[in-house]
Amino acid sequence: PLEIGRGRILVEGTKVAILSFGSRLADSLAAAEELETFGLSTTVADARFAKPLDEALIARLAREHEVLILVEEGATGGFGSQVLQFLATRGLLDQGLKVRPLVMPDTFIDHAAPEAMIRQAGLDRGGIVDAVFKALGESARRVMQA
Repeated sequence: PLEIGRGRILVEGTKVAILSFGSRLADSLAAAEELETFGLSTTVADARFAKPLDEALIARLAREHEVLILVEEGATGGFGSQVLQFLATRGLLDQGLKVRPLVMPDTFIDHAAPEAMIRQAGLDRGGIVDAVFKALGESARRVMQA
């Protein structure tokens, strides 16, 4: 049964966590598969709810990973902002966790097919992978490819 306020972990990893809220879950899973090819063990979690936040899940992801990517097809001030507020209030950002929220940009996006607009916003598989490497430092991609 679906428990209100509880997310779920779909893939367990150790270095990178991707917390997806909404329609970008398939891209999050695809990004995790690609990251695994670089040797980056990646957890993928489906938040399922913005209110209430699954604080236990978010705290676990923050404590057990070096990078936390928040993926939502929303705007600045939405789910990712709630998660960042929670992490800051609980001191979970104090140990060097690298958090990158991925949201729709606060700009006009040219009308196109939905997936093209998602790609332009950086919310597709490639955008998620890029966000991980930017958090780790671009040199990480070269090291992982070697």
